[in-house]
Amino acid sequence: VNIRAKVNRAFNTSMEVGIQVSCEDLFCDRHWKVCHAYATFVTQRTNTGQKVLLRPTVAHTQKEQVEYSVAAERRRVRMLHDDIIRDLLSDGFIQQADSSEVCNAVTAEKTRVESVELVLPPHANHQVNTFGGQIMAWMVNVATIAASRLCQAHPTLRTIDMFTFRGPSQVGDRLLLRAIVNNAFKNSMEVGVRAEAYQQEGPNRHINSAFMTFEVLDDGRKPCTLPRIRPEPLEGERRFQEAVARKKIRLDRKYIISRKQSEVPLSVPWDPRNQVYLSFNNVSALKTLAAKNSWRLSSEKDQVRLYTLEQKSVLSFRVEAEVDVPAERAFYLLADMSNRTSWDTHYKKCELIHRVDDDDFIYRVVTPSVHQGSMGTPTSSNQAGGILQDFILLASRRKPCGIGDPYVIALRSVSLTTHPPVEGYNRGEVVCAGFTILPSKNKSLVSYYNQASPEVLPYISTDIAGLSSSFYHTFCSCSKYLTTHRQQQGEQAGKNLPLQQEEIPAEPKQQEPGVPGENPCLHGENMPTPCRSAAARI
Repeated sequence: VNIRAKVNRAFNTSMEVGIQVSCEDLFCDRHWKVCHAYATFVTQRTNTGQKVLLRPTVAHTQKEQVEYSVAAERRRVRMLHDDIIRDLLSDGFIQQADSSEVCNAVTAEKTRVESVELVLPPHANHQVNTFGGQIMAWMVNVATIAASRLCQAHPTLRTIDMFTFRGPSQVGDRLLLRAIVNNAFKNSMEVGVRAEAYQQEGPNRHINSAFMTFEVLDDGRKPCTLPRIRPEPLEGERRFQEAVARKKIRLDRKYIISRKQSEVPLSVPWDPRNQVYLSFNNVSALKTLAAKNSWRLSSEKDQVRLYTLEQKSVLSFRVEAEVDVPAERAFYLLADMSNRTSWDTHYKKCELIHRVDDDDFIYRVVTPSVHQGSMGTPTSSNQAGGILQDFILLASRRKPCGIGDPYVIALRSVSLTTHPPVEGYNRGEVVCAGFTILPSKNKSLVSYYNQASPEVLPYISTDIAGLSSSFYHTFCSCSKYLTTHRQQQGEQAGKNLPLQQEEIPAEPKQQEPGVPGENPCLHGENMPTPCRSAAARI
């Protein structure tokens, strides 16, 4: 068994560690992956109660740069996980459990398991704190027993969802481990596990929670159909519904994030329940593209440079130049896409149709047909007759999380039921595009990236071929726009984005009372315990 762990990024008082586990058969010369996880560690407090500040990590290789950059977005997803669960439950997305349908099902009470373990010196480190891995192993054991009681077979662990350490445990503690099957789907089941620590005196301390997904495989390694489960009233029904919400989140995560970009449809349907994962994919895709180290200089004119990148029949381009504008000011100006029509001739119209939150917006962009453009580009065969193109774009803006990080404005196509394709417009799609802005003294290095789709390529193909320099004129217009508005209050320009009449009103959140032990804190920096880890995904 090979275990590789590496610190991806250090935030002020916490760090993300990437973990990969693989196996090797020495006799058959065979290798296979076992699991992949991200763990968040928090620094231990000093004797005065203050947290230790971590030194920032330095990324050297391309892979390290990608992990370093995307770690900030993963942190954002972890912090919003509980909010997504609450929203799914409060907006009526999760249906109530129908007892009539599951009258012949296994009662959840039959799957309940309790176990007590004594923490001995071999189970702890030199600071007498219980190993997190030991607690995880005990929790997996009781969860496996609970799953076996439902299926009456040998279950296989597939995922562990948000394994969170809430408090410390020391040598001499008794750990009370409770597990129960929360819900059984067609081919999988979710088991909830709770760990409490206690000593001879004093109350039980809730130290850990996790939700584990199990499957039962047949002889052909295919998932078997599982029995239905009948939840207990009140608490059981709540766990039943929350399990459905977590399954929905796992599907979004697998569909939008975990799969390769080429396997995901360009215009993924947007709704508030998958917004956090679409934004993650949006920002991480741009950061990954920007971290590539095989860009080739295609053209340069007056310090405005055009780069290209070809990988597996996919063409991407990058245009960059230095502008005499502070990075933060340039960020707020470029983030307000409603003003892009004033400097980009490829934008005929840009309207804000939905303000998701302070950092994510959805725009409808109208572009002229290729042969109508003023840059001398050829006519696309798909746009004969001068049909306009429109795009529905999710714009995600992010400030730097640390020194050396760029400002990011990421764009990707999404689809909205309220804005279907309309007659007279050719609905285009953007795979990955956006700006990165790096501060340089009192100037900015502005880079624009675009992974060219068939609808976008005709606008830039003649520049790449060296037949025109429209990229230069567009970037000069952008630079002039930035310098003209250099002295205004940048932050106000970015925050007070105009709302169009078509904007979809945001639904108010209905906060449900928290349930102790079932919704653990996700953000490590808010956990008042010594150094510990939380595996976000296994």
